Amino acid sequence: MAYIHDLKTFTDNRGNLTVIENILPFQIKRVFYIYGVDNSVRGGHRHHKTIQAAVCIQGECKIYNNDNEKEEVFHLNKPSKCLILNPKDWHKMYDFSKDAILMVFASENYNENDYIFEAYD
Repeated sequence: MAYIHDLKTFTDNRGNLTVIENILPFQIKRVFYIYGVDNSVRGGHRHHKTIQAAVCIQGECKIYNNDNEKEEVFHLNKPSKCLILNPKDWHKMYDFSKDAILMVFASENYNENDYIFEAYD
């Protein structure tokens, strides 16, 4: 089941520092980011093995998630919100703001055979 983890943020007169440390349930093997999205929907899949952590480091977006037991929509609108997606979580990202940058950390390197595109019934 997907869940939000609130990242530790330190704020002072110099700005904000948000930390991702000792909270991910995996070792990072791959990092990618999505930006410049118009009205498109991204994702639309789940995985056999890969666990992901998604942070909208700028702007905002929504992520629909279905783990075959529960459907949820997560609104990532702060760089201190980290959404953990497990392999069975079928997800799609949408409603990107014009300035959105969605950074994703993955437990596995890219492997096209890890993707399952069929949504749950």
